Amino acid sequence: MFFTKKHVFFAVFLMASLFAVKSHAQSGIDLRINEFLVYNDSSYVDDFGIHGPWIEIFNTAYNSVDIGGLYMTNDPSNPKMYYIPKGDPKTIIPPRGYIVLWPDDMTTHGILHLNFHLESTKVIALYDANGRTLIDQVELPAENTPDVTYGRLVDGGPDWGFLVKNTPAANNDTSIPVSAAQKFVEMDPIGVAMMMIAMSVVFSALALLYLFFKNTSFFYKIDVKKLLCYLRKKPECKEEDIEDEGLPGEVVSAIALALHLYQSELHDHENSILTIKKVSRTYSPWSSKIYGLRQMPR
Repeated sequence: MFFTKKHVFFAVFLMASLFAVKSHAQSGIDLRINEFLVYNDSSYVDDFGIHGPWIEIFNTAYNSVDIGGLYMTNDPSNPKMYYIPKGDPKTIIPPRGYIVLWPDDMTTHGILHLNFHLESTKVIALYDANGRTLIDQVELPAENTPDVTYGRLVDGGPDWGFLVKNTPAANNDTSIPVSAAQKFVEMDPIGVAMMMIAMSVVFSALALLYLFFKNTSFFYKIDVKKLLCYLRKKPECKEEDIEDEGLPGEVVSAIALALHLYQSELHDHENSILTIKKVSRTYSPWSSKIYGLRQMPR
């Protein structure tokens, strides 16, 4: 099999597209600053058991994203304030997952500990690996209550507010979800709407099936052999033969003869004569014992 230039160009284009999509997915543009806590008195603790401020990053994508190589800052004029090292499994955020960073100015405690504080901070920003592209940014509220987090009301959503519960590395929405069935029960407690919907679906399906089979019954009546013979315009296939074509004459004759023989022999009249000859003996041979005795030899 020989590959033309067209095939080679298509393969190169496909590989480049896949690489571009993968690079785009791994660039970090799907990351969002999701929640943070400025004053931590009795909330979440780090690996050293210290109650420190923390920032939660949420991965909105459905693929893993490595936050390594990106920058965190609390000063927009200095976007490269803290470089998150690459090559550590801790920096990989699973699909729709979270990672918690610690802005406690204790970088010796690990790569997830940032080199700035949140107490005098007005903004938190996440920058791409080039140090210029802004991925996400959030302004801190003027007043922050200890152990009360400020975050998105829905993970990755546009609305912010003080959360009822602290949810580091967890879903911000802690309310009890209401299923669609429960909402439908509230709207239709008796079930009349459900019954009408079910009946309309069933009868609509039956109507569609009726129309379908009614309109397609014509195709089942078409004799494909006749149609092809007529379309090909063969000389042995005349139009009158196609219209009046039936069983061959020999077959019809054989069937007629078989039916005639069957009907004629069904009620046949026999000419046999049954003759009864009278026996000269007046007694019954069944009660005579003479025939049961052994004869003496002469």
